Amino acid sequence: MLSVKLPRLLTVQQVPKVFHEDSIICGYRSPRSSATACVLSLFQMTNETLNIWTHFIPTWYFLWRTLSVLFSPGSLHDPFMWPLLVYLLSCCIYPLMSTFAHTFSIMSTQARHMCFFLDYGALSLYSLGSAIAYSAYVFPDRWVNNTFHRWFVPWAVCNTVISTGMSCYSRFPEETRPRLSKVLRTTAFAYPYLFDSIPLFYRLLLCSGDDCTHNAALTMHIWHTLLAFLTGFLFATHLPERLAPGCFDYVGHSHQLFHVCGVVGTYIQLESLVLDMNLRRTWLLNSGSFPTIFSTVGAFFWSLLISLLIIIIFSKALYLMPKNKKLR
Repeated sequence: MLSVKLPRLLTVQQVPKVFHEDSIICGYRSPRSSATACVLSLFQMTNETLNIWTHFIPTWYFLWRTLSVLFSPGSLHDPFMWPLLVYLLSCCIYPLMSTFAHTFSIMSTQARHMCFFLDYGALSLYSLGSAIAYSAYVFPDRWVNNTFHRWFVPWAVCNTVISTGMSCYSRFPEETRPRLSKVLRTTAFAYPYLFDSIPLFYRLLLCSGDDCTHNAALTMHIWHTLLAFLTGFLFATHLPERLAPGCFDYVGHSHQLFHVCGVVGTYIQLESLVLDMNLRRTWLLNSGSFPTIFSTVGAFFWSLLISLLIIIIFSKALYLMPKNKKLR
């Protein structure tokens, strides 16, 4: 009878420091796993299993939503739909890259760093996708076509490049200066989110009057904002496992909760964007706010190319480091 031998799991004392997760004691996979062993571990309860599945399954949902919009009549020829398509593409890329990173990051030390370089680049592109959609559908009426609105997407492109570079660099001081590494990584993802949300925060907190775009989408935007802050809190604090090390090794640790909150938040963000898009379409088109190929697809793919270049540079740096200074 055919049987499959699942990889043996290790404790934190049995793996190199670079593979350690804060307050996670057991359930580690071998740090020199083959690609086959990595795939087999998807069907074994490890401290990464739920991290993988909580992003792999949503990838297919977002892909289905993307294809539904892509193949709807006239969508490719309607510039008003292009920001939504770019946003949906970013929603497919970031959970897919996260799945890839968490699955194959145990093949070697260098593989771990390179896998998460790709993960960070994908998150930065998701932030840009959000900015492009926000520029098209979320800006309050009184800000549409002003100077800030015209420069919003170019600025978001710069943020994407900075975010990718900073987050990739944050892996280098991870062992010697872990606090600096954490601050750099948290800042790399928090800053683009806060910038992207400026028009939304203004609508929610400061704007008053008829030209503030108070509509049914605001309630969903509030829920997405709350989940975004909860996601950041989980990422930064490593709760609840810090309160009881070893008790949440397999189920319930912060990174799993971070994934779940992030994906649910993305779903709510998507629904709120679609609602804003449908409710405001006539007014936005009459105001002359037309998305262009350069501010949507062009901005996204230029950022994609630059992010890939940054990832290649940092990956090359891993192999050029002196042996006594290599990350391990």
